Amino acid sequence: MAVIHHTTMQPTKLELLASWLPTRAWYAGGAGEPRPARAGGFRLDDPAGEVGIEFMVVTDGTGPDAVAYLVPMTYRGAPLEGAEHALIGTSEHGVLGTRWIYDGTHDPVLVAQLYALLAGRAEAQHQSVDDTADPTVSASLAPAGTDAEPVRVTEGADHTDVEVRETGAAAPLTLRVRRVLRPGTDGTPARGRVTAEWRLPDGTAARGTFTVALAE
Repeated sequence: MAVIHHTTMQPTKLELLASWLPTRAWYAGGAGEPRPARAGGFRLDDPAGEVGIEFMVVTDGTGPDAVAYLVPMTYRGAPLEGAEHALIGTSEHGVLGTRWIYDGTHDPVLVAQLYALLAGRAEAQHQSVDDTADPTVSASLAPAGTDAEPVRVTEGADHTDVEVRETGAAAPLTLRVRRVLRPGTDGTPARGRVTAEWRLPDGTAARGTFTVALAE
């Protein structure tokens, strides 16, 4: 299990996201500078224990006009080769030193563990408590292979599609990561999905789809 260090980060994740979010095709904010606020999420463990994996939800705005964004992130102790375009930024961690923070949809470690979560071989972990499962996260995939390798990433108006090659499968599978979260049931026909909770600006809980698995 990953160890969560309760320490400082300079700049903070939210400060990095305030600069990074407006550069995304799916950012729905206006001309003003975003003010992202933590609103939920969960973590996954890297079996090798090297890469931090977090699915963070942030809200931007207030009241009914607030938008909830899903930002999967990986935290690395060294740059990920060939992923300069996916770098959110670097931060000085109070315990671990310099951390390179990436948009996790471009990180093969996160993609592999997201597939493992869908397939029932990984368990969602609490976002801020060590060695504690998050029972509010639900995931399913049928049928599921033994593993999956990312092939291509494309951006949509409100999502990111990660095409993966499953072991033993003839056709690719697309993991559609919902970037703009909406409460309620996602009616998209799919082989599987991940659903989880986040908090609205008024403090109430919302639940919706984080990822859908789309077969070709």
